[in-house]
This record gives sequence, structure tokens and C-alpha cells, in this order.
Amino acid sequence: MAELKARLKADMITALKAKDKIVLDTLRMALTAVGAEEVAGKQARELSDDEVLKVLAREAKKRKESAEAFAAAGRDELATKERAEGEVLSAYLPKQLSDEELTAVVREALAEVTEQVGGKPSPKQMGQVMKAANTKVAGRAEGGRVATLVKAMLSQ
Repeated sequence: MAELKARLKADMITALKAKDKIVLDTLRMALTAVGAEEVAGKQARELSDDEVLKVLAREAKKRKESAEAFAAAGRDELATKERAEGEVLSAYLPKQLSDEELTAVVREALAEVTEQVGGKPSPKQMGQVMKAANTKVAGRAEGGRVATLVKAMLSQ
């Protein structure tokens, strides 16, 4: 079993004993999402820690988007609940890169692609730069932030 999945289960049991409803419900939801991912596809498999992290990041993003939608609709109690669930999930995710750190990583990826293609990449080669940047970022920044920065650097 993946170490992160085992940690989620242990923390869920702790939350159950402590009667912490928000943490308990959030971790149950996260483990359900991990379980669904494990049985998705043609054959059931055990997820690695990196794959579990991707599932948790996806769930955290859903909570953030839901909170924004509920807040915009004037449903503050539901928005607060979604934000609390997002905070629980964010405790299991790697620390997000600052803007300066992300800029440095994207510059590094841009330099690699420049070396590969033998000149400054054009905006048409954004996919190559994104692929290189995303492997370096490895879940420590949202794809939208990375894409915006890559697009800005390519258009300079």
C-alpha cells in the first residue's frame, strides 16, 4: 500500500476517534476517490504515492472551485464547508511554489527546449515547454499558473 494512502487511513481513524466531522468526511471522500481511481480502467491496480497526490490535488481543486461557486451564489455556509475540506486536503499536498520559484523553473524548462530545438521556441511549441515545465513542477503549482507563465515567456 502506498505510504500516503496508509497515512490517509490512519488520519481518518484518528479523526473518527476524535469525532472531527470535517476531517473525517474529507478523508473518507479522498480515500473513496483514490479507490475509484484504483479500479478505473481495465484492471485494478495499487496507486503509487505520486498518483495518490494527483488524486488529492484534483479533489482539492474541486473543493476550491465549489467554494467559489457557492460564494458567488450566496451560499456562504456551503462555501465555508468546501474551504475547510480544501484546507484538510492541502495538508497532504506538497507546498506550492512561489511566483519567483515558478518563474525560475519555467525559465529552466524554456532553456532546455531552446537547446533541443536549436533556437528560441515559438508559441507553437508551447506544448514542449509545458511538458518540460510540468515534469519539473511535479504538482507544486497549478497547471493554469504554469501555462500563463509559459505563454508570457514565449510571447516575449
